[in-house]
Amino acid sequence: MKQLLTVCVLLLSSYTLTSQTAPIDPLNIGNITGKIIDKTLQQPVAYAAVVVKSSNDGATITGGITLDDGTFKLKDIPEGTHIFEVQFIGYKTHTQQIVVSRQNRNIDVGTIVLEEEVANLEGVDVVAERSTIEQRIDRKVINVGKDLTTTGATAADIMNNIPSVNVDQQTGDLSLRGNQNVRVMVDGKLSNVPVAQLLRQIPSTSIKSIELITNPSAKYNPEGMSGLINIVLHKNANIGFNGSTNLGYTQGIKPKFNGSLNLNYRSGKLNLYGNYGANIGQYINNGNLLRPEENSIQFYDFLNDNESHLYKLGVDFYINEKNTLSFFTNQNIFDGGGGGNIRVVYLNNDFPNITQFNDVDTENRSQQYNLDYKLDFAKEGHNIELEIDQNIFTSETIFDFMLIGSPLSDYTDIDEVDREQTIVNLDYVNPLDEKSKLELGTEVRLFNTEIDYESTGLSFNSNGDLVPTPSTNFIYDQEIYSAYATYGQNFEKWSYQVGVRFEDVTVKADTNTVRAFTDKYTQLYPSAFVKYNPSEKNQYQLSVSRRVDRPGISQVNPIREFTTPLLSAFGNTELIPQFTNSVELNYTRRLKGGSITAGVFYRKIEDEITRALFIDPLDENKTILTFDNFNDNSSFGFELSSNYKPTKWWSFNASFDLYSQTQNGIVGTETVEVDNTAWNARINNNFTVTKKLTLSLFGFYRGSVRTVQFDIDPMTFINVGARYSFADRKGTISLNYNDIFHTMQFAVDGRLPFPQTGSFNWESDTVYLGLSYNFGGGKNRALRRKNRDDNTKQGGGGFF
Repeated sequence: MKQLLTVCVLLLSSYTLTSQTAPIDPLNIGNITGKIIDKTLQQPVAYAAVVVKSSNDGATITGGITLDDGTFKLKDIPEGTHIFEVQFIGYKTHTQQIVVSRQNRNIDVGTIVLEEEVANLEGVDVVAERSTIEQRIDRKVINVGKDLTTTGATAADIMNNIPSVNVDQQTGDLSLRGNQNVRVMVDGKLSNVPVAQLLRQIPSTSIKSIELITNPSAKYNPEGMSGLINIVLHKNANIGFNGSTNLGYTQGIKPKFNGSLNLNYRSGKLNLYGNYGANIGQYINNGNLLRPEENSIQFYDFLNDNESHLYKLGVDFYINEKNTLSFFTNQNIFDGGGGGNIRVVYLNNDFPNITQFNDVDTENRSQQYNLDYKLDFAKEGHNIELEIDQNIFTSETIFDFMLIGSPLSDYTDIDEVDREQTIVNLDYVNPLDEKSKLELGTEVRLFNTEIDYESTGLSFNSNGDLVPTPSTNFIYDQEIYSAYATYGQNFEKWSYQVGVRFEDVTVKADTNTVRAFTDKYTQLYPSAFVKYNPSEKNQYQLSVSRRVDRPGISQVNPIREFTTPLLSAFGNTELIPQFTNSVELNYTRRLKGGSITAGVFYRKIEDEITRALFIDPLDENKTILTFDNFNDNSSFGFELSSNYKPTKWWSFNASFDLYSQTQNGIVGTETVEVDNTAWNARINNNFTVTKKLTLSLFGFYRGSVRTVQFDIDPMTFINVGARYSFADRKGTISLNYNDIFHTMQFAVDGRLPFPQTGSFNWESDTVYLGLSYNFGGGKNRALRRKNRDDNTKQGGGGFF
């Protein structure tokens, strides 16, 4: 593995060295400065290529890349008439003539406005036809085009198309670089809504871009071992009345519907907006698990019926050019029901067969109230911003169980969850000069969760006797006080940023009014980034950071999380946080028709948190699933991604990622350590038939995966799709067929604590039909609020 990474880095380095521009003539006298912005958003375009070419033969004289604020400066340009170009993926190339003379040495081209390749309609936020990938100093940005939104109705449907990201199609669990310790944000904020549920509620057509922040700076919350995923949604603040609507229908074994309506009105100093989104559908899952030693088979059959509604209302008040006051509220209502059964069949009749019938009813509501005030000072980019965010989440889940063949017959479990979070952020940004910037900030977060559990059933006590299941109350409080500072500088070809975050954390948990545990610790989380641009076509980034993964509520909650006839799951109140030190190196090569990015990463994990599976001391045929801390661990990997347009009618995005890690765990009575090397490959092709009709072909392959308990078989699938534009590109009709060969299946072979083999299936082969339409007119600059997360696995946030 190490040899493979070394060869890849050497090849990329040698390719770069052969691509450098020619030495500069010492008599060169000219300089060119300017700024590049996006026409629609009126925001800076970072990392755009600026090039000076000969007007005679078109040969490149010199070049560079714009900074984060869109500015650039090219030096040592010879006298004469030249061609000046600005190039960036997804935008039309800007070209103009410049003349350098001894009387005109310093040329300021002013602010140059770049237009997207697909022309924006008047006042309509048009999604790009083709997705592109950008490698920025601290994140990889996937600009979502219609080729991805056609894949499916929701964010969950398109996540498997994103490099280094995988979604478990049964549970909805998300992983980044093979690790599920990742935080998901929407517009820089985490959500009270569970991640799996949230991804199924966000319409794919509402997504502007997806940011993979694998090594966040000190400005960001340090939680999440593998980093942050930020879903950036379209926002409109155009003059007048504007809007869009999206409708989708998915046919699998059961039908599913989704839709959204986005409205906006701006007049004078007021901007009013509202959003509504809904997802309604039934989902089927089934599977089986064979234990050959005891000649038993477990059969799983489930049907879930879910309905969710999300609302958002907001107002931006532009007091004057320097002061902006904003308020919005998000309301999410979810009603989920489900039924099914788990059958345990003993083939030799060694034990009585067991059937567990399940009926689950879940209702939850998430409320967010957000107030933001921003003051801009006289100097551009110099500002201070105060944000207050209040989140309230309530949930009630009723589990009805009926068991046949077990002494535990009929019973009902009721879980009530009340969760509240208050966050206050104060951020200050000061560009000290043209090359340097200082950022300071403080944050207070108060987090409280109360879980009330009661059951009408029976359970075994320590003596093995059946007794009434006791009711349990679990209170989990967390207080975090933090401050951060970052400082960055830009030079001709180099830039860097260093920072540190200080956090003081207090955690208290009570069970039935008895103190379960208290945890208090203070930590520093440093980060550093270095970027080198040897030419307009080559870019290198090196980053290091320290992060933490605090035990989540489900990991410490001693109340039984779920149960099957042969398995029960509980949290562990003695867990301590795990800390991760990461280093990452990336290289980006800009090509004529696209770009290619390669990277390597390494993570060192302290006191790793992982699952532990024990044999139930009251019944050796049953197991208990919980969590525990283990020794230090490490992982490393390699990633390669590219977007390229070989011809006018064909473009593609492709990626390959490989990671290797050592996993520790307890299974039965054994402490197990396994080495796992896994890889994924995916490619998304788009074929332009006419100006209005485009076809797509997506392929995905996931290699075999080894965990402490299971060996997971490889998995592959292929999707095909078509989309047609009408009404002068205001509307789009999409048709997609996912998993056309029905090859998606979760198949496993287990070793511990019992030899077992099984497979699990879901509605992977589906047909999706979608309609989107944009309306309205007028243009203006949209309000840009800060992109930051809010520090918790189950924190506040919203939908649009």
